[in-house]
Amino acid sequence: MEDRPILLQTNGLSKTFTLHNQGGIRLPVFDTLDMTLSAGECLALVGPSGAGKSSLIRCLYGNYLPQQGSVMVRHRGEMVDITKVHPQRIIDIRRYTIGFVSQFLRAIPRVSALDVVAEPLVARGTDPDAAREAAAAVLARLNIPQRLWNLAPATFSGGEQQRVNIARSFVADFPILLLDEPTASLDPDNRAVVVELIVEARSRGTGIVGIFHDVDVRRAVATRDLPMRIERDAA
Repeated sequence: MEDRPILLQTNGLSKTFTLHNQGGIRLPVFDTLDMTLSAGECLALVGPSGAGKSSLIRCLYGNYLPQQGSVMVRHRGEMVDITKVHPQRIIDIRRYTIGFVSQFLRAIPRVSALDVVAEPLVARGTDPDAAREAAAAVLARLNIPQRLWNLAPATFSGGEQQRVNIARSFVADFPILLLDEPTASLDPDNRAVVVELIVEARSRGTGIVGIFHDVDVRRAVATRDLPMRIERDAA
């Protein structure tokens, strides 16, 4: 098999939460975690609730700072440790390299669904009309009615908001996608569309790390699993 480039790699990654309002209790989440993601892979994080799957996703995106270890991301042709770079560099990495689909859309007041989805392309310098055209195509594929495109997603149902969030991340062809339960609020038909989008992205060489509690979805999209367990020790 032809070697595929490594897009994302963690080395000795450890994360602990300290509860300062409860006497400084320390809750270990994961310890010295090593993982590698290559182009075209979909790595499924598997384990019980509390095993740190969402926390790992947020470390990979730069939202959480680990206590130790590195998160190396292939960005603009070089491997960059996002645990050590300036916040402005993280913004650039999120603009061009890493897309993130959470379970919930951070609804932006008075901004239409079409513009919410088009924004990642506009931020890269794409012509706004071309960006909206691309956004419309993804919204249509995800079965968001055209009558809603010019409305703010804050008024949408939970499933509609989740599909807007998915469209926003898939419109820009990010090299790396982080997916935190992308199908959690979706009906079977729309869940099938999201599975198609994930498989298509993987076939283009996108590297994907995801949490998929739906076993059928995980089997359809994942190329391998990363088992995670609950860390028992606390101090």
